[in-house]
Amino acid sequence: MKKFIFVLACCTIGFAYYSCNQKKQQEVDNSSSDIQVENPPADGFDVEGSDQKAIDIADKVMLAMGGRKNWDKERFFKWNFFGFRTLWWDKQTGDVRIKMNNADSTIILVNIVNDQGRLFNRGIEETHPDSVVKYMKQGKGIWINDAYWLFMPFKLKDSGVTLTYVGEDTTQTGFSADVLQLTFKNVGNTPQNKYHVWVDRSDNLIKQWAYFSENTMEKPNFITPWDDYKQYGSLLLGGDRGDRDISDIEVTNNMDESLFRGL
Repeated sequence: MKKFIFVLACCTIGFAYYSCNQKKQQEVDNSSSDIQVENPPADGFDVEGSDQKAIDIADKVMLAMGGRKNWDKERFFKWNFFGFRTLWWDKQTGDVRIKMNNADSTIILVNIVNDQGRLFNRGIEETHPDSVVKYMKQGKGIWINDAYWLFMPFKLKDSGVTLTYVGEDTTQTGFSADVLQLTFKNVGNTPQNKYHVWVDRSDNLIKQWAYFSENTMEKPNFITPWDDYKQYGSLLLGGDRGDRDISDIEVTNNMDESLFRGL
């Protein structure tokens, strides 16, 4: 916030005006600092390579989505990814259940922390070690992809992320937004990717994103909306991605944990 000190005929009035602006600036700075304390970066987040303005906006996004405390306390999640598959995720243990919408009705049970799990095709467990290893890797990759399409706003300060401010722009649907860029260092299956996200300046919610398969690209592979926000548990989540939707979203702290153990 810029401070304008006017030359006034009355020194007392001039000093009072300056003091008022100083107080307001301090309140803004303290508010920003408080938000950052509530949303500390993950270990490995590229603080030095990131822009402070981008970090401040990311903290506002987290707050608008329900806040860091609520994100941390919510445990179980369920969602359907574009009609292809349904996922259940225990954020506390790392257990994931994936039910594929394919001819084999494949079910992958994988723990994304230790990469262990089970595999079922047509209701029969597959136990061949090569098949299990293959599908555990596939299952973890599916979770990385599908979770990012739903939970990305909570992951702007994740490990390996460099967050920079691109500038002001208008979304395809007319929202005035601040644009942030996410690049990655040695994380995930595709660290060469790049994303731009448009943060609505009126409510601090992400309303659009762009995907670049290579971080050197100037034009994105695609741009889609990020909308239809609704309350799920203590969080706001949006499933509108344009031509396809993320549906059947659930957030709860009560789920049958046997879902992650077998059929």
